Amino acid sequence: MIGLIIIIVITIIAIAIYADRKRRIHNYQLPANTRSLLSDNVPFYNNLDDKGRLQFETRIKDFLANTSVRGVDVEVDDLDRILVASGAIMLIFAFPDWKYNNISEVLLYKGTFSRDYKTDGSGRDVLGMVGDGVMHREMILSKPSLRSSFQNPVDGHNTVIHEFAHLIDKADGEVDGMPEYLLSQPHLLPWANIVHETIKEMKGKRHSDIDFYGAKNDSEFFAVISEYFFERPDKLKEHHPELYALLDEMFRPQKG
Repeated sequence: MIGLIIIIVITIIAIAIYADRKRRIHNYQLPANTRSLLSDNVPFYNNLDDKGRLQFETRIKDFLANTSVRGVDVEVDDLDRILVASGAIMLIFAFPDWKYNNISEVLLYKGTFSRDYKTDGSGRDVLGMVGDGVMHREMILSKPSLRSSFQNPVDGHNTVIHEFAHLIDKADGEVDGMPEYLLSQPHLLPWANIVHETIKEMKGKRHSDIDFYGAKNDSEFFAVISEYFFERPDKLKEHHPELYALLDEMFRPQKG
């Protein structure tokens, strides 16, 4: 009897959460100039067909209805919100049912910050961070880095993609560079092998076309290579075809 009551209570809570999410999405209104902001700033959006663009708009509305974007001593405008949402949705666009259930708020700082979230003093070399502890379910981004991530869409660097890649990695319970929600079981071992081989190669070279920050560990490699995949897929495919193929399987499984 107690077990049945617990199941009923959990079901009622789940229905209430779902209904509240649907209500927020229904009531949320994107800025009137959303399409022009996307067209002017997000190449990924421009490369979609009309149906894909409409889907993209729907997905960013869903994201922004459930995730606030707030400034800390800095003004946040419509473009900032659209860029944050675009970076989030680009990574999961091939997965219509995917929701970021591990984030509630994105905080924009006026510049770089330290690993303990300070905006003054020494050690302010962080452009983006997925919060932990008291900052659980929060992401912090430097506003200048957010803007520059989309101003040069082919430089291989995008802080927003980097941080949301960490969230995807974190979704299976561990930030370990093994995005188990994106890769099917047969691909996990090949992915681990190629990550370790590539990191070893990077450390043995004076120069690598992959941002050397990715050699820090498997998690940072996944975030860095995700930036590369979305910003310069042509170059990644040319220099690292096996790595590209696995990332293509992750992020665009329906393409084939």
